[in-house]
Amino acid sequence: MEVYRICLAKYAGELVASGNPGRWNLRGQMVLYAAGSRALACLENVVHRSGEGLNSLFKVVVIHIPDTLAIEELPLDQLPPDWASPRSYAQCQPLGAEWYGRRSAAVLRVPSSIIAFEHNYVLNTRHPDFGQIRITGWEDFVFDPRIKGE
Repeated sequence: MEVYRICLAKYAGELVASGNPGRWNLRGQMVLYAAGSRALACLENVVHRSGEGLNSLFKVVVIHIPDTLAIEELPLDQLPPDWASPRSYAQCQPLGAEWYGRRSAAVLRVPSSIIAFEHNYVLNTRHPDFGQIRITGWEDFVFDPRIKGE
């Protein structure tokens, strides 16, 4: 399976996590977020950067997850009713933190809070199977000026 991450070009050459908290992880949990499509990866950047910093210094990182690798999923019907709200991180983080602590799979499939029926992928960089996940390519990425309100 291929997943996609749009990041600044200087970070595109390796899969390294910052440990910053996100919707599905607590501070100090070393995870990377990727999207099921380039379009969803773009939208994730747009909503998290609020249109600021969307310049020509970005790359799409194409990440290969082997089909043999276990992928755990957080099904939509097991999430709190308002899980997609930007104010609901405190409800989602324990769910991802529990997965991270169990070390049951290197990849967690989660629903997109931006587009219904789309998915993001949380990659646990500290999982023993993470070494099987590889970057298979890079592509220049330029945000359309209309996204930035130009």
